[in-house]
Amino acid sequence: MSVRRFSACSIRTSLMLASALAAFPAFAQDDGDRRSYLPQEIVVSADRDGYALEDGSSATKTPTPMIDVPQTVSVITRDQIDDQGVSQLNDALRFVAGVSLESGEGHRDEVFIRGQESTADFYLNGLRDDAQYYRSLYNIERVEVLKGASALIFGRGAGGGAINRVSKTARADTAFVSAESAVDTFGAWSLSADVNQPLSMIAAARLNATYEEFDSHRNEYEGRFFGISPTVTLEPGDDTRVILGYSYDDDERVTDRGVPSLNGAPLTGYDKTFFGQPGFNEASAQVHIARARVEHDFSDALSVNVSGQFADYDKVYANIVPSGTDGDTVSLSGYRDATTRRNWIGQGNLVWQGDTGGIGHTLLAGFEVIRQETGNPRDVVHFGSVDGPTSTSVPLADEINVPAFFLEPLARDRASELTVLSAYVQDQIELGEFVQIIGGVRFESFDLETVNLVSDTPASRKDEKWSPRLGVVVKPQEELSLYASYSESFLPQAGDQFVLLSPTSAELAPEKFENIEAGIKWSPRPELLLTAAVFQLERSNRQTTDPDNPGFVILTGKTRTRGFEAQLAGELAPGWNANIGYSYLDGKVRSRVGSTEAGTILEQVPDHHFTAWTRYDFSPRFGIGGGIVHASSQYASLSNAVKLPSYTRVDLAGYFDVSPNVALQVNVENLFDEDYYPSAHGDNNIQPAKPLNASVSAKVRF
Repeated sequence: MSVRRFSACSIRTSLMLASALAAFPAFAQDDGDRRSYLPQEIVVSADRDGYALEDGSSATKTPTPMIDVPQTVSVITRDQIDDQGVSQLNDALRFVAGVSLESGEGHRDEVFIRGQESTADFYLNGLRDDAQYYRSLYNIERVEVLKGASALIFGRGAGGGAINRVSKTARADTAFVSAESAVDTFGAWSLSADVNQPLSMIAAARLNATYEEFDSHRNEYEGRFFGISPTVTLEPGDDTRVILGYSYDDDERVTDRGVPSLNGAPLTGYDKTFFGQPGFNEASAQVHIARARVEHDFSDALSVNVSGQFADYDKVYANIVPSGTDGDTVSLSGYRDATTRRNWIGQGNLVWQGDTGGIGHTLLAGFEVIRQETGNPRDVVHFGSVDGPTSTSVPLADEINVPAFFLEPLARDRASELTVLSAYVQDQIELGEFVQIIGGVRFESFDLETVNLVSDTPASRKDEKWSPRLGVVVKPQEELSLYASYSESFLPQAGDQFVLLSPTSAELAPEKFENIEAGIKWSPRPELLLTAAVFQLERSNRQTTDPDNPGFVILTGKTRTRGFEAQLAGELAPGWNANIGYSYLDGKVRSRVGSTEAGTILEQVPDHHFTAWTRYDFSPRFGIGGGIVHASSQYASLSNAVKLPSYTRVDLAGYFDVSPNVALQVNVENLFDEDYYPSAHGDNNIQPAKPLNASVSAKVRF
């Protein structure tokens, strides 16, 4: 595979353009075209009835201002996504303090939230989207990161938090056509379009589509993504709304597992070296998601919404993987893994707002039904012959020479069927003007059946769990909230992808998450929100070898994360938007987990994490932006044997509207060309960050 590069002249040209934009004269700010780094409909409102999240993606599934939610929630708006020039979910999440990105074996989104790792706590419009793949943002209006155990709203898992994407939907109030193209200094480029058209007084249609070509500084890395997403909105009456949507994502890219470690740190001097086999290290995913939502207001006080989603995932990835180096040679192994998954999800919510004896209520009652079928075969690499060794060592060099290898078909083959039945109830009680209490519980029946198809070994387990939530909000003023909350979540012992139950795991109760949090939210203006919180998140019932019976497992393993988080988001002054966050996390093993002893520091949890993105518009036509990400050092895995060094990355951007319909944008990533390693998958799959990279984009709107 060829690697496309722009010349140093191209880089200089892009930087000169950024400098030219920075020298553009300032004009008065036009308040008629104000950008938003905070969704206006979820900030404080004196009239509670004026708040409505029509996609049902809030932290409560009810019409509640964010300032009244007793939980930390970070939001990345569409304006911020566009200003940063990002198109993939993992790139947007880099600017959320307290969220660390696992490298996901080079083929999937994977995150740590409050020290809890997950490949499955991803949602689309409040419905589970849990397969392992990369998610694009071309059809997304905003991204919500809800922190802390959130099982009452989202169901099992969500122990450290949940990531919810809110889709763009068709609008009946306007017609528009917009298109965008972008190219960067590595040769990556993209084209996208967004078309919205009212069809009648009661109907509208919208189409989002994109095509991207990937490239980077890494040798052999490339890929492409195609996505298309039509939506239709129907309003047959004043009280009824129907939203229909479909998306097809087709992703192909090189599976890049990064570099190994040496002497307790990432291997340096090989940031461009590809430790795989070109033509074999490839990942592809085809994802179909169809969804429908019906909303109806019976009255001003009573409403109902029902949603359905069908998702079909077909993914395969193959890789030769570095597993260690002594400085002279590097160890390699490999495999090819495939996953097919089908999800059927149905969800309904009834919301009533009213008073009983002078006490205000917002009552939620809902249900969710999930049916999931998964298949997961794996072929293992053997070097030299079909019955040769599954690992080998080769000389360490700028270009790795992988010896001949063969695949052992179906070395592992697993299938599972999952049925989840849930019911939940929640009441938000207003005791006068100053005190609100939120309390609720979710009951979940979790029925998992798996089979090891190689050994023809079936296993099954059914769990029935209650997940409570309790919060108190004190409001000395309408724009100020003080809160405290407690919430729980659980995770069955099959892991978060639920592809196989071992005979041991089938006998064990689920893991448990408990989150205690206290915080403050202050909105000095409707377009600005400051939040701060302290929390403690404990995870228990983790598997540990029984010291008295080494052949048995007991559930005594515990971890705990304590921390502080703060965020300032919104419009600081006319024309000046920012999203600034900071987290301090202290995560440790409290009681032995597997072979990991108490006192071990949790993996990929930096003590200090600071993120900031800001944009200032000098005039209706010209603006500049910039960002900073700083993370202190962190361990690559629970072994605590390899440490990723601390780093600080600085970005820069410039914006120029050539005309009311044409806009140019320049984004410079890693302005000071810092060498750093932001993520890993274990001790020997560590991702080097991109060096200095500039992109130029043009947007046209009709």
